[in-house]
Amino acid sequence: MAIFITGATGFIGAKLALMLAAQGHTVHAIYRSLSKTKEINHPNLKWFPGDIMDIESLEKAMTGCNQVYHIAANATVWEKTPGDFHRFNVTGTIHVLDTADKLGILDIVVTSTAGVFGPSLKNKITEQTVSELPFFTGYEASKAESEKRIMEYVKKGMRVIIVNPTRVYGPGALNESNSVTIMKKKYVEGKWYAIPGNGESIGNYVFVEDVVNGHILAMEKGRAGERYILGGENVTYNQFFEVLREVSGVNKRLYKIPLAFMLGAANMMLLINKLTKIPPKITPAHIRKFNYHWEVLSDKAKTELGYAPHSFREGSRKTVEWVRTTLKEDKKGDT
Repeated sequence: MAIFITGATGFIGAKLALMLAAQGHTVHAIYRSLSKTKEINHPNLKWFPGDIMDIESLEKAMTGCNQVYHIAANATVWEKTPGDFHRFNVTGTIHVLDTADKLGILDIVVTSTAGVFGPSLKNKITEQTVSELPFFTGYEASKAESEKRIMEYVKKGMRVIIVNPTRVYGPGALNESNSVTIMKKKYVEGKWYAIPGNGESIGNYVFVEDVVNGHILAMEKGRAGERYILGGENVTYNQFFEVLREVSGVNKRLYKIPLAFMLGAANMMLLINKLTKIPPKITPAHIRKFNYHWEVLSDKAKTELGYAPHSFREGSRKTVEWVRTTLKEDKKGDT
């Protein structure tokens, strides 16, 4: 089968492209930066120059395919130009779906985020949860808008399924989409010192292999117009670092940083950005999220798709092993 993927040079997309190629499928993928494709190699993987904002390149790469996975997104912490989130995450999705519609491709999985459901104010988050709060970030707002637009294509008879990953971590590109693994890597190296607030804020963390498998299961078994949360385990920051301590053997002293201090630092980064154009590493909106719990249930994906995620401990163990292997290889390369 021929399958088209956007975002195949990214954290999740690269693993999905290689897994599908290894299963014997012919995978068509677009790239904006040729250098990012060099380590993502397989005989069944065909690269096309292109961009989801360029409809002509999309059509060329998608021609002859039977399925589409749309993973590409602007998931940066900072929106460099106002409107970037909407332009890429909403308009870009429309371009992908319009092209698929034109080519007669009906089976599509789109990657969204569990952030569209908001924090768990009263109960744990499910696909039925409607946030009682405004979206914290432009990224979340753009993904929610994208989901609304997707429903228009479902009404036209296209089988579009939405998957909503939580906080993804694991082996792979160490970029903004994989910030949890960057944090784990720094801890293993002895370079991480902080716990946000009192450490009791709960988040849901999912191993990247589970997210990739969840995409494939959604394509195989998902129902048109449905959303499936692809989550892992709910843990506090205190539990997060306790598990990391146990699986790594690194007993690093950590300091609990008051959220008021973190908020001040984030505001300072915004000021520095105005003066120097240096993008902030975190924004006040992201700090405010620490005031809430983000407990998530993936029961729907488990029941309907057969989704079976790793425990946080097992996923963390595999991640730490990968980090240490990578660090050893980096040291060899420096000698």
